[in-house]
Amino acid sequence: MTDTDLDLTAHLLRRAGFGAGREELEDYASLRYEDVVEDLLHPERHPDEITDILDRYYDGEGVPSAAAKWIYHMVNTRRPLEEKMALFWHHVFAPGWGKSEHGPASFTQIDTFRRVGMSDVRTILIELSRDPAMIFWLDNNENRKTQPNENFGRELLELFSMGVGNYTEHDIKNAARAFTGWTFSQPIPLYPFGHYPTRFVYREDDHDDSEKTFLGQTGRFNGEDIVDIIVKQPAAARFLSRHLYNFFVADEPQVPAWEQVPPQDPEAIETLMRAYTESGGDIRSILRALFNSDFFKDARSRKVKSPAELVAGVIKLVGTYRFPQPGLLEYAEATTLMGQSLFDPPTVEGWHTGKEWIDGGTLNERVNFAVDEVADATKPGVQSIIERLESQGGALSPDEFVDRCLELTGPVSVGSETREGLVRYAESGGALGFASEEESDLSVSRIVRMIQLIVASRDYQFA
Repeated sequence: MTDTDLDLTAHLLRRAGFGAGREELEDYASLRYEDVVEDLLHPERHPDEITDILDRYYDGEGVPSAAAKWIYHMVNTRRPLEEKMALFWHHVFAPGWGKSEHGPASFTQIDTFRRVGMSDVRTILIELSRDPAMIFWLDNNENRKTQPNENFGRELLELFSMGVGNYTEHDIKNAARAFTGWTFSQPIPLYPFGHYPTRFVYREDDHDDSEKTFLGQTGRFNGEDIVDIIVKQPAAARFLSRHLYNFFVADEPQVPAWEQVPPQDPEAIETLMRAYTESGGDIRSILRALFNSDFFKDARSRKVKSPAELVAGVIKLVGTYRFPQPGLLEYAEATTLMGQSLFDPPTVEGWHTGKEWIDGGTLNERVNFAVDEVADATKPGVQSIIERLESQGGALSPDEFVDRCLELTGPVSVGSETREGLVRYAESGGALGFASEEESDLSVSRIVRMIQLIVASRDYQFA
């Protein structure tokens, strides 16, 4: 295993998952890169036992409890890409709990994304169109044969599949007519019975079965027919490709700007579009092309971590919450303070990503969170870094001290200015040694402080 192998594998696991502890990273890096990609693309190879464990240890029907459980999934899943794709689709298809206040529908949607998130675009869009949380969020339960409601039809085209400029108002109206009758069963009222689930219902007597023209095709279309037409459009391939590039590769402008602002790497988008077209919209095939591409491998430090990515990655670094224990709700609150309230995005556009994750207040929350988490030298991940440095044998020069901490904390790639600052701190204490108990205690404090400086750096904010 070379440093290059380790570095590239760490980059893949940060983007296709939520990072990895050192031992987990070394296990992955012992495999060929392409084999790691295939393992991530086939989560069914690994058992998913987390849900049963969480249901025993974490109670509560509210959003904070559900968000805490999801963060536990992110940290402990053996199916990291499945969980990352659930977060991806939660970004793209963004119904908020705040409108319905019906937890079961919101939480079940994430289970749906886990189940179909790496299938194909047609399956995903049809599942989305039948999802009670989405139906209520965009008022399709009020979309009736005698009085169509265009909210879902409009957003299906504008924000979920094709993007502005690739359809007309006439197409929106006919998409809405095609989805009449797609609704859900009314759940039992919350009080005094508690939360009960709901389910998709198709009401044939409320469906407009008359002829419609949509994107140049005419027929007595139902919702499935609309999706079938959408997924064959080059605009759909382009729109999804740009979303995947923004989420996995490098920060793009926000979605509303895409009609005017071209992609920063048109060739990369063409590569992903080609994979979409050749595979019929198969998500695994598109992701395989993405993760094995040079543009992905070379795209380090070009994407700001979302709050969920930052929180889950720091927990994996320090090695805590490998089993349910009190305190996990605090991590759900932490993502909210950083600007990402899981299950409750601010608008139908979802969250604005990239540099918009960071302002004066949220940056302070991000840095303080990471610094506080790594401050305890007894946490398993921090202790492992200390033990590995101690096992080096002999004292480490300031340069070696910095380089080894950067390697064991990530590896984390930092710019020259950040590295110079870290070296200055290392030089202020001289060589790092463990020759005596007193020197060892001092070195432990210096290592913890070095890790804190690394996670507080500008560079650590990037995936």
